[in-house]
Amino acid sequence: MEPQVQMVRMNMDDKLAPNVFLSGGSAQTIADADRLRYVPDLDVPKVSLLFGNRYEHFEASSETTLVDGREVKVFVWSLRTYVAE
Repeated sequence: MEPQVQMVRMNMDDKLAPNVFLSGGSAQTIADADRLRYVPDLDVPKVSLLFGNRYEHFEASSETTLVDGREVKVFVWSLRTYVAE
């Protein structure tokens, strides 16, 4: 039996200070402004972000990066899935 993976789905209207940078994926579908997000639990292995009719999925990495003098955790793009009708 595979271990269950916890995944967080993020909203586009996160109001808290960003603590995550989303790296990779298509620059045409994910704007730079959408790459800085707030994730309540930084220990999750994956996060997903809804864009219209699809989810962009990102996996946690051991990397951090500095953004405006603040250290944020890097999540790396892994795949895209589409919402079923």
